[in-house]
Amino acid sequence: MDWCRYRFRSVWRLAAPPDAVYAVLERAEEYPRWWPQVREVVPLDGRTGTARFRSLLPYDLVVTARARRRDPGARVLEVVLSGDLAGWARWTLAPDGAGTRALYEQEVEVRARLMRALAVPGRPVFRANHALMMRGGRRGLAALLRAV
Repeated sequence: MDWCRYRFRSVWRLAAPPDAVYAVLERAEEYPRWWPQVREVVPLDGRTGTARFRSLLPYDLVVTARARRRDPGARVLEVVLSGDLAGWARWTLAPDGAGTRALYEQEVEVRARLMRALAVPGRPVFRANHALMMRGGRRGLAALLRAV
């Protein structure tokens, strides 16, 4: 097992139509407004930007995200990640009754030196940290969608 590789999958059920959720998720530069653990997003051009994340652990991760797929018809957003994390992340949205089922998938290899050094003993903590980040994002997005 490669202790520096992670595969995450989260499902968020949201009380808003898929197109409304997609419209929010495609504006990554606005994530810090509603996702507390996304500390900063800096667009570099129309397809690429940098992002800085920090959840419960006192450690920032910085990545460059480049759009791989932006498909409003299929309601799919996918990026390639480099920097402290290398891999990809994808949102896939589908109707769920009157709301939306938002599937988040991510496959990455940790490149940050400290996280690599702590790969084995830190793995459960890193996974819990990610889960807290996702919980914060779901709550923030749900609140934003209720306010619209």
